[in-house]
Amino acid sequence: MTSQGQSLNSTLDDNCQVNFRGTLLTIDSYLGDQDVERLKFLCRDSIAPKNLEKCSSALDIFDYLMAEERLSEEDPSFLAELLYIIKQKVLLRHLRYTKEQVEHWLPGRRKVSPFRNLLYELSEDISSENLKSMIFLLRESIPKVQMTSLSFLAYLEKQDKIDEDNLTLLEDLCKKIVPNLMRKIDKYKREKASQVGAPPVAKETESLHQGEKELFSHSDINQLLGALPETAVYRMDRKHRGLCVVVNNHSFTSLSKRPGTNKDAECLKRVFQWLGFSVHIYVNVTKGRLEEVLQQFQTHPDHADGDCFVFCVLTHGKFGAVYSSDGNLIPIRQIMSHFTAQQCPALAHKPKLFFIQACQGEEIQPSVSIEADAVNPEHVPPSLQDSVPVEADFLLGLATVPGYVSFRHVEEGSWYIQSLYNHLKDLVPRQEDILSILTAVNDDVSRQADKRGKKKQMPQPAFTLRKKVVFPVPQEELLL
Repeated sequence: MTSQGQSLNSTLDDNCQVNFRGTLLTIDSYLGDQDVERLKFLCRDSIAPKNLEKCSSALDIFDYLMAEERLSEEDPSFLAELLYIIKQKVLLRHLRYTKEQVEHWLPGRRKVSPFRNLLYELSEDISSENLKSMIFLLRESIPKVQMTSLSFLAYLEKQDKIDEDNLTLLEDLCKKIVPNLMRKIDKYKREKASQVGAPPVAKETESLHQGEKELFSHSDINQLLGALPETAVYRMDRKHRGLCVVVNNHSFTSLSKRPGTNKDAECLKRVFQWLGFSVHIYVNVTKGRLEEVLQQFQTHPDHADGDCFVFCVLTHGKFGAVYSSDGNLIPIRQIMSHFTAQQCPALAHKPKLFFIQACQGEEIQPSVSIEADAVNPEHVPPSLQDSVPVEADFLLGLATVPGYVSFRHVEEGSWYIQSLYNHLKDLVPRQEDILSILTAVNDDVSRQADKRGKKKQMPQPAFTLRKKVVFPVPQEELLL
C-alpha cells in the first residue's frame, strides 16, 4: 500500500473515532449525576475499582470502557445495555439501536451479570425510609456518611458482606424491612441454581462439598427445583383469556374535551388483544349508556369460560369517581360493584382488573402540551381502599394518588396509560406478575415531568388479589 493510501486510511479511522466520540459526548450531555452513579455501579465488574472511583462523569466511564475494549464504534452493545437498564432508552437512537432491538438480543448477550442486575433492581425499590432503617440496623459497621441505596449496596459488596453466592445479610435486611423484595432475591437464586445445576450454597459451606460423590444428576436437580412450591397464581388456561372493556370519553356536554385519549384507547386495545382478551371500546359514554354497558357485561355469558376481566375508564374525574360524557359523577366503587361474586357469579375467584385514567383531586394549571384530567377538586380525599369492593380478587389501578391530578399529552396520550402499555408489552414476556408491572409503571411515571420539570405524578394501585396475576406469554411480538 502506498504512503498516500495509508494516510487516507488513517484519516478515515481518525474521522470515525472522532464521530463516535462525538456520539458519546452527545449521550453524556443527556445524563445527570444520578445516571452517572448508576452507570458506575453497573460497571463495577468491568472497570477496576481504583479507576471507577476517579470517574466523575459518563465521559470518564466511556473512556475506561473503551480502554478495556468493552466499548467501540463497531460494538456499542454494552453501552446500549447500560442505557436500557437505567431507563434512558430514548438515547439508544444515538447508537443506532431501538428499544425493541435491544430487548430482542439482550437475553442472549447480556454483559451485566445477574448479580449486578439484581442489586440494581433492589436499589430501585429501596425507598429513602427503607434505606434509613437498613443503615440503622447496621449502624456499627456502616460509616456515618450520606448514602444512596446504590452506594449502600456497593459498600456491602466492597466489605465482602454480600456477593453473588452469599446474600444472607441482604435477605435478612429485606425480610425485616422490605419483604416484597424477597421475590426478586428468590428468583435470582432459582435462576442461578438452575444454571449451575445445584442449589445455591454460601461460600463458607462450599468446601464441605469438594470431592464428594454427586448424589443427583443435573436433570434430577432441575426436576426437584421445578417441584418446589411457588406462590399461588390465578388460572390462565381456560377457553378464553376474558373480556376487556374500554370506556373512552373524549367529548363532554359541559366539560372540556380530552385530546390524546384516543391514543390511549388504541394502545389499550392493542395490548389487551395481544394478551388474548376480546376488547370492546365505548366512546363518549353517558351515565345511562354506562349503566347499560355495566349490566351487559355483568351478565355476559363469556365470563364462564374466561380467565380474567379487565375494565378501563378514560375520562375526567375527582377523588373516588369518574365523569360520564353528560357530566354526571359516577363512583368507581359503583362501577366495580357490578362484578362482585354475588352480582357476577361467573367471575367468582377470578381476577378483576380496573384501570382508571382520570384525576383524583387537586387541579394544577397545565402547560401548553400537558393537560390535567381534573374537575372541581376535593381537597380532603378519603382512603383509596374505600373504592375497592370488600371481597377478594379485585385490583384497581389509578393514574394518580388521592388528591392529585394525572397528566395527559394532547397528542401522545396520558403518562399512566402509555406507561402501562409499554410495561405490559415489555414485562409480560418476562413472566412478571401484574403487581410487579404496576410497580414498574409507578417508577416510570414518577420520573416523568412536564417541560418545566415542575409537574409530577404518582400512580397508585389498591387490590384484594389472593394470588399472582401472570399472563401467559403471547406467541407473537406486539409490534409498534
